[in-house]
Amino acid sequence: MPDVPHLTPSRRRRPRNGVRAVAAVGVVLAVAAGGSYAAGFGPFARGDDGPDPAAMKQARAFLADWAAGRLPSAAGRTTEPGKAQEVLQSFTAGLDIEQPKLTAANDGVREDEDGTLGVPFTARMPVTGLGTWTYESRLPLREQDGGGWKVDWRLSLVHPRLSETEKFRLEREETAPPKVTDRQGVSLVGDAYPSLAPLLGRLAGGAGGGGGPRGAVELVDRASGETVRTEVSFGKKPDPAAADRPVRTTLDAGWQAAAEKALGEADGKNASLVALRVDSGEVLALANSPSSGFNRAASGTYAPGSTWKIVTSSALLLKDAVKPDDVVDCPKYLTVGKEFHNVETSEHPGATFRKDFTESCNTAFISLRGKLDDGELGKVARTYFGVGQEWHIGIPTYDGSVPVPKDETEKAASMIGQGRVQANPLIMASVTATAVSGEFHQPSVTAGNEDETRTEPLPDEVVTQLRGLMRATVTDGTARVLADLPGEIGAKTGTAEVSDDQDNNGWLVAHRGNVAVAAVVEEGVTGGGSAGPIVHSLLSAVPEDPS
Repeated sequence: MPDVPHLTPSRRRRPRNGVRAVAAVGVVLAVAAGGSYAAGFGPFARGDDGPDPAAMKQARAFLADWAAGRLPSAAGRTTEPGKAQEVLQSFTAGLDIEQPKLTAANDGVREDEDGTLGVPFTARMPVTGLGTWTYESRLPLREQDGGGWKVDWRLSLVHPRLSETEKFRLEREETAPPKVTDRQGVSLVGDAYPSLAPLLGRLAGGAGGGGGPRGAVELVDRASGETVRTEVSFGKKPDPAAADRPVRTTLDAGWQAAAEKALGEADGKNASLVALRVDSGEVLALANSPSSGFNRAASGTYAPGSTWKIVTSSALLLKDAVKPDDVVDCPKYLTVGKEFHNVETSEHPGATFRKDFTESCNTAFISLRGKLDDGELGKVARTYFGVGQEWHIGIPTYDGSVPVPKDETEKAASMIGQGRVQANPLIMASVTATAVSGEFHQPSVTAGNEDETRTEPLPDEVVTQLRGLMRATVTDGTARVLADLPGEIGAKTGTAEVSDDQDNNGWLVAHRGNVAVAAVVEEGVTGGGSAGPIVHSLLSAVPEDPS
């Protein structure tokens, strides 16, 4: 990159084993402007309660263009387009800034002494692979002789300390992250466990050892190149004592390998799987297909479909609104604002609630919606299962959502895990573990995570009933795909609608011994047919109980 008036090229300070991370550049903008101001002279001299709307429109447009990477357009809104484009381009490229967010303040707009209208804004500049540099600046606008407004170009609008004598420089340094192992000390590497490859750096860096990328944006003297000050630093300072100490996770290498292999049953479809200990919430395996990129298993947002009937059943059983042997008819169709039906439009006249659960009868569950208050399902999910509370497991997660239904149709949908109910395999494995043990344990991939969750135990009678329902689903219901496996397995299948032009997602959750498992296959059509073989493969390859 050529030397320009405001920025020198980046210098990289790296150890011999350092690696420079590069990310794709994108653009996002959040701009909010406005406010109320007293009428006066200049930009306020129109009897208005605020600045000239044309000036604010130009300010917002400049920030939008800059954030979106439309630098020629942004520069064209200034009084010196050539210089502006050169500086803006070099600033973002030279500091490896991606997806900048520029937010105009809601107040503080004023006429400055030089006659310009000053619009304060916050700049959030994500530096690739390091973190976000946040600072405040001010956008000056000047009314033109021929009418209209332009940004009065000056270096300080990019950053208040950018000047003719001082500029910025990005320094990078990466240290080798600590090794990551499973619960028994077996080394976990991305080549052997592909689903873990995107997570290993975060696991190592978040464990207190100071591994991972480090760097800083420094203000330097243009003439001497000497550092004047450090504007922002990124990354943890290495801990020499931890340099050779591996980061131990809750994962089990054998279970992880079996989970990776089991996802081969997804036939190339997007799928994910989580297995965790019932007694502690410790994650034994977490796998995704494809293995690179997005962590569907822990951060995905899916309608859980009929696997959610575990929570719905809990809510009904908790208030004694239904018993397993009560007759709850299962017709083909039921209309609640829209027509609901069962998979393959099946029906079971005169069915008991147990039969409704084992055959996953949507219409029966929907018919019981009047037994629950509008917000009761979400309250049960949060209070007993921890769903929707904030989890800290050692990696980023999506922790579920069960909004209060907006109308009767959405309430009907939420009874069967549709509508706006959202979960993922991590959540549903945890739900399964809670249902069969009676106690929620915040899941974990590393030790020592903060636990902010607050839950109550399920009554023993409800746990016994749920275990019975799930066992019957394997022996006599839709989860027969697991019936030939050793151990007393309980399970629940799920089929979740996505859209009119997509096949349904397939779900299956199960428990055996001290392990709960959840799997989802996008566009898998049915749970037993798509997720069933995945869970079967996993449980066939591992001991009945983890060590």
